[in-house]
Amino acid sequence: MKYENLTQYVVEHMDEMIVCFDQDGVITYGNPAAGARLEFGEELVGTHISEIFPNAFWVADPGFGTDVEFNEENYELMAYRYNKTCFPIDAKFIDTKDGSYLCLSKDITKRSFLQKRIKQVEQDAEDAMKVKSEFVANVTHELRTPVNGLLGNTRELISRLQDEECLRILDLMERGCNDMNALINNILDFSKLEAGKFTLEKREFDFRKMIDYVKSNHSYKITEKGLEFFVTISPEVPTNVIGDELRIVQVLNNLISNATKFTSVGKIAVEVVKTAQILNRAELFFLVTDTGIGISKENQDKLFKSFSQVDASISRKYGGTGLGLNISKQLVELMGGSIDVQSEANQGTMFSFSVWVELPETEAKVAGATVDRDAFLSDAMHRQEEGSQLVEFGSALNKEEIEKNMSKLVLCVEMDNWEKAEGFMTAIKQLTDNAPQEIRTKALRLKMAVQKADYDKTIAAYEELQAAL
Repeated sequence: MKYENLTQYVVEHMDEMIVCFDQDGVITYGNPAAGARLEFGEELVGTHISEIFPNAFWVADPGFGTDVEFNEENYELMAYRYNKTCFPIDAKFIDTKDGSYLCLSKDITKRSFLQKRIKQVEQDAEDAMKVKSEFVANVTHELRTPVNGLLGNTRELISRLQDEECLRILDLMERGCNDMNALINNILDFSKLEAGKFTLEKREFDFRKMIDYVKSNHSYKITEKGLEFFVTISPEVPTNVIGDELRIVQVLNNLISNATKFTSVGKIAVEVVKTAQILNRAELFFLVTDTGIGISKENQDKLFKSFSQVDASISRKYGGTGLGLNISKQLVELMGGSIDVQSEANQGTMFSFSVWVELPETEAKVAGATVDRDAFLSDAMHRQEEGSQLVEFGSALNKEEIEKNMSKLVLCVEMDNWEKAEGFMTAIKQLTDNAPQEIRTKALRLKMAVQKADYDKTIAAYEELQAAL
């Protein structure tokens, strides 16, 4: 087939519309696709171009007037049929430089429809998100009011009553109210983050005072469980920084609370170092480690998902919505950092996260030292591996911890404090998980007696386990 014939064949069989018009704006050619879509038939030739594109061309002297630029960008226009109905097209106009012009266009009706649908769906989703956010905000506000009322009255009763049994019940109520407030705050934060309406509030604050505040919030509960609590801030960390203090505290509180919840023996440690400084910005790197139950590799990908727990038994035994870590991840990312976890089942857990903060002018002028993150992590992981000796039955550290918790357990039993006794019993059970069958059986028998608050059976089971050990 000759070149001219091939070109004509392509033009006449292509799906795009081709219209040629002269200097007077009169159409001199239209391919079959143009004739079919515009429905002019043979009358297309001889029609003025403004009949097809009345919004872009008009009759003028001489020829035609137009707003389009030839040989330039594509235009989205409305093309009019013979019956004056119209449809959207994507068109390009070309000046052939020989007194004629070409219009190459394609029908984009389907594309235009889909774009409108997508826009409508996006708008519907945005409206739904707005309604949901307002609903969550209203519900959490309504929930917070009665919970705070209960909390206030409970604290008032605690200050007035002397009866130990009543105080124990009131203490449980107070803890329940505090837990409820924490859940409400988590749901509200999650809703704001999901809607993209969460903003950070940056201000200058004393970093070490902030860490002292966090430490004081958790010290009592951690030491009450018989755990050691270490907090270390490296010297190169600036005294004053600029950032969202409240949100850094929130992330730390969540990680330390989780560590406390899932750790029965050993220790919890918080470490902070500065790992980078660029002009007036510094990267602070945090480690929160524990010697708790740990997390298997296959379950670690669930940790940072919304409303997700490692498994259903975790939620039943320890409580929680599964929102805390997801919120922490989003907060850390908003502060320019990232969060990660390294853990193995029964080997403890190490959470690490970083945030970028600004430095006040006095701090920024000092090009302080930084710590190599990889080396710091490697050292921390080595210490974590040493901590796993706690659950290695028969090791010196394991024997020491068992003896310590046994002493505290019997003391709590003698003082009729069964709630604390259960905590120490949980630690003993974890410390003997790898013991011979005889010792595991006796530890289980002791645990059941403690749970029933049966003094005689508890003392008998305690003496049996002590003898076996």
